[in-house]
Amino acid sequence: MQMLEYILFGPFIFALIILLIPKEKSRIIMPVSAFLSVIHFILSLYLFFNFDETNRGFQFVINKKWLNPGINFHIGIDGVSLLLILLTTFLFPIAFFASFKSITKKQKGFAISMFLLEGGIIGVFVSLNLLLFYIFWEIMLIPMYFIIGIWGSKNRIYASFKFVLYTMAGSLLMLLAIIFYFKSAGGVSFELTDWLSKGPLPDHIQGWLFLAFALAFMIKIPLFPFHTWLSDAHTEAPTAGSIILAGVLLKMGVYGFIRFALPLFPYILLQYRELLIILSIIGIIYGGFMALAQKDMKRLVAYSSVSHMGIIMLGFLVLNKEGFTGAIYQMLNHGLSTGALFLLVGILYERTHTRQIADYGGVAKLMPIYSAFFMLVMFSSAGLPGLNGFIGEFMILWGTFEFKKILAVFAGTGIIIGAAYLLWMYRRVMQGPVKQTIKEKLVDLNIREILVLIPIIILIIWMGVYPSTFTNKITVPVSIQKYIMTIKGDR
Repeated sequence: MQMLEYILFGPFIFALIILLIPKEKSRIIMPVSAFLSVIHFILSLYLFFNFDETNRGFQFVINKKWLNPGINFHIGIDGVSLLLILLTTFLFPIAFFASFKSITKKQKGFAISMFLLEGGIIGVFVSLNLLLFYIFWEIMLIPMYFIIGIWGSKNRIYASFKFVLYTMAGSLLMLLAIIFYFKSAGGVSFELTDWLSKGPLPDHIQGWLFLAFALAFMIKIPLFPFHTWLSDAHTEAPTAGSIILAGVLLKMGVYGFIRFALPLFPYILLQYRELLIILSIIGIIYGGFMALAQKDMKRLVAYSSVSHMGIIMLGFLVLNKEGFTGAIYQMLNHGLSTGALFLLVGILYERTHTRQIADYGGVAKLMPIYSAFFMLVMFSSAGLPGLNGFIGEFMILWGTFEFKKILAVFAGTGIIIGAAYLLWMYRRVMQGPVKQTIKEKLVDLNIREILVLIPIIILIIWMGVYPSTFTNKITVPVSIQKYIMTIKGDR
């Protein structure tokens, strides 16, 4: 096996290891799971340090016969998938360590579900065969359904069903589009490279196929108006589920546009680009105002994701180098910052069992270390210069300004609204008089919680002051320039 296969199949092997732990030793399940996930992250760094920034093609490629010559086990990575894989393997240990106290029942099932989820996510990011991509896309849904439905809050059943119904509806349309494209392309291969080499299908066929792919990806992002499942899923999911949902799962939609919708349907994407940009702008503003209106901290952070993902999608849709690089970088930033916000809200909830903003006040006086971490993560999410969020937002605004100035104004307005709801939440929760109802419950961070947060803070600062560590992986290897030239040229 090659290293990329170890990275892909590692979580499935870990799930089997956890399954074999006897019931009488269930107390070691969470520590062992956290340890295995850390090992997995360390292994994934091999890809980062051995990635050739001068190579524009896919790297670490494995192409083996599977079901028939047209359905191969074909995997590989470029700069986009590399960074998203690293984000995934980094956040899963965080999620496991954050669950030591909150997950007290059915720990074996929880750990197995988390590892199956991780394996499905990585499979999506490495698949170069469309049927293989769809299989991993579907594998990811089931464990997240159980994570929300079993270990979530009181309305978890409703939220888990809503999550599955929304995402599966889009997924089935994508499957039909994949099968139709396969038949239209000669019924020989599901390989992305083979489909690209055959040239485009007739426009009327491409249009319908693009809409099927785009719907699945827009639901996953989620792009307005397909966002309604997100706030319920985030609110009801356990802390670990919210971290992974915000940190990684939402990025799969944008990744789908980059990997499949753009190269397969470049002219059709160009035709629908204005509509998609409008939906992105609506999501940016709408998500921001909805976040301002929330009384529940988790729902506020959830709606902030609607706004931030709209900004990321806008950066992709302007189809220039600056916007695209900013969109990829901002996906990493959003994964870190929003994942950390959910972690911090979860830490507070474990102590007080309430997420209502009105129930808090003066937390900084009793939890100064916690409030310092919260403030840094909040400024990161708001895009403060010197922290990671600024770089991505700056590049997206730069690319958007080059494309159309008025769109940059709308995007900037969304960023201002974002700063407003984050500062409003911080002031209400951290400042003012201490609420007596929760005073005795507010104990500052323990060593485990500090150690979980420190790696996130290091990355937040590192990505803010030295972004080329990561942007160098994006700008050279990614084939986006080819398609930008294609859609801007004459047919």
